[in-house]
Amino acid sequence: MYVGHVSTQDRLYGFLHSILSDQLGQWRRHPRFRAFRLNGSNEVYGYEESHSHARIICKFYGPKFGWDRERAARVAYQEHEAMERLRGYDLVGSPHHVIRPLGVDPDTNCVIATEFYKGEPFFHAIRRATHHGDDAHLYWRLKALAYFLATQHNRSASGETVDFDVDTAYLRYLLSVLQRRNKIGQWDCDELLWLSGLWRMRPRMWSDRQVLLHGDATPANFLFGHGLDVAAIDLERTAPGDRMFDVGRVAGELQHAFMSATGSRHRAEPFIGHFLWEYSCHFPDREVTFASITSRVPYYMGLNLLRIARNDYVDDHYRRRLIRQAKRHLRAA
Repeated sequence: MYVGHVSTQDRLYGFLHSILSDQLGQWRRHPRFRAFRLNGSNEVYGYEESHSHARIICKFYGPKFGWDRERAARVAYQEHEAMERLRGYDLVGSPHHVIRPLGVDPDTNCVIATEFYKGEPFFHAIRRATHHGDDAHLYWRLKALAYFLATQHNRSASGETVDFDVDTAYLRYLLSVLQRRNKIGQWDCDELLWLSGLWRMRPRMWSDRQVLLHGDATPANFLFGHGLDVAAIDLERTAPGDRMFDVGRVAGELQHAFMSATGSRHRAEPFIGHFLWEYSCHFPDREVTFASITSRVPYYMGLNLLRIARNDYVDDHYRRRLIRQAKRHLRAA
């Protein structure tokens, strides 16, 4: 949504001007920047220089953290570092691309600037299937996404084994949020904690090697270009962890999308299976890998459904459905 021009008196103007010339190689004495409000969990805007049509994306962390400017700046720098680190694994260009950071200015509302990548958001591809029956398009996008994530995970794998306690702690945190907001009953909470404890006793949950995660592998954070091209954005939560955290989030988001749009928890299963099978093909033994990830993915799908259930935009009826489905996944232990 167009919201106007950036004033030359605004500190942001100088920041954009320096990026335009120093990072994008578009020097102009008096550039004019048009501003567009974009969707995002933070304050995200797109800026287009009127003459060169160069585009810059800016995310402002100041509004997210309020008075804690030091924390806002720290997170902005962390995201910048995460992008650079992932790009260091040759995730640049086609077909795998991590968005390029262009700069951080803590004194301008703790802003991070990144390049603009023209592509189809993942959620558009999902909607084409859920609302318009274009299953083939979503299958193709899932093939590309599986290829991207497998590449990112395999290139960044370390010698450290995963710490499953990190993920069980995240489940406890989600349940505490749901309880604090009176969104879950004590019986459901106790059962989910008990089921999580059963998963914790299974050796397979501790056996994989740590990789660098995207950390927020939701439908808003991947853009698709031509062919198998995929770009990853919004990398503030990148950290070492179990690859299943990313894989399970994608699978859980698919199930949520079809549950909310069609009312069926089963409608997403062919797409989830396709995604997991395509992810597995980038390993030496595809069938062994597929068996391994399908044995672990239910926990992470349940985790993601609980993450969605805590949101205020979810009505009580659908929240109960999400919690029931999360329990079904964890009962697979």
